[in-house]
Amino acid sequence: MEATEIKYQKYLAKDYKSENAVRWCPGCGDYAILTCLHKALAELSVDPHNTAVISGIGCSSRLPYYMNTYGFHSIHGRAAAIATGVKVANPALSVWVATGDGDSLAIGGNHFIHAVRRNVDINILLFNNKIYGLTKGQYSPTSSRGFVSKSSPYGTVEDPFRPAELCFGARGTFFARAIDVDMKTQVEVMVEAARHKGTSVVEVLQNCVIFNDGIHNKISDRNWKADNTITLRHGEKMLFGKENEKGLVLDGWNLKAVTIGEEGYTMEDVLVHDATTIDNTLQMKLALMDISNELPVALGVIRSVEAPTYERDYEQQIKEVQQNKPKKSFTEFLLSSSNVWEVK
Repeated sequence: MEATEIKYQKYLAKDYKSENAVRWCPGCGDYAILTCLHKALAELSVDPHNTAVISGIGCSSRLPYYMNTYGFHSIHGRAAAIATGVKVANPALSVWVATGDGDSLAIGGNHFIHAVRRNVDINILLFNNKIYGLTKGQYSPTSSRGFVSKSSPYGTVEDPFRPAELCFGARGTFFARAIDVDMKTQVEVMVEAARHKGTSVVEVLQNCVIFNDGIHNKISDRNWKADNTITLRHGEKMLFGKENEKGLVLDGWNLKAVTIGEEGYTMEDVLVHDATTIDNTLQMKLALMDISNELPVALGVIRSVEAPTYERDYEQQIKEVQQNKPKKSFTEFLLSSSNVWEVK
């Protein structure tokens, strides 16, 4: 009888939990996201002392307090910028950003898109509840047109940001999406995000039970989820529905949801997901699908392509300069500059 090899995880989820009491509103989707991050890090066997979690301001930004890792609860909108500095200073760290739709897409919008553009090897968890929760219920950059809130009592008169569009527009190399209650998919995409070399953006559709309760019900409720969402996996057919009886096909330049066996559509017509193709045209279409257009909301890893990372090229540039230029003392450096004046 052959011996069976037993594999042990180096760490368990509990090894990433801090001793601090977790304080969010009862029923908040943030609890699920925190638990999934603990599980993902355990699956990755990332050393807690080689992990840093950076946040800005907002309900989501309390997350570093609940991690048995290094953490930095920073200032409003600046998490991506600080995380960039952390990664460049110590590329060996696994760096995570916990941020909300208000924190990262309003005051922090500039830092967000430039972190994505630079392709710094950090993992951004974007909690999207389409509301400002910490400041008690104002509309956010992702709130839908016409949304009624404390700061828009007659409804907003502006269109929202869609995080996927910002990510793709900034030449992002990784974009994934999950729902807070779908913890299996959450863990999967967090693990893939960590393994990706470059900026990973994971949008988590999160419920705010106090100020925007049920905002994602049409896709998170078990009665509708199977028909209103599709979980994409690289190399697999784009199927959805309770019995995987539906699929996505191309209708000219547009995506179309069909029932296999009806209107002449067969399994052969159903598209196969390719997350790794450089051309993001189809990936963008997938990321922007919505039930209002009779298309399922895409979950899972939508885009994951290889590209040079900022911190690697930055470090390489420093090494090349050091090799090609003689070492100088600080005084020698100052005196060798062209901007030196002699006072007589």
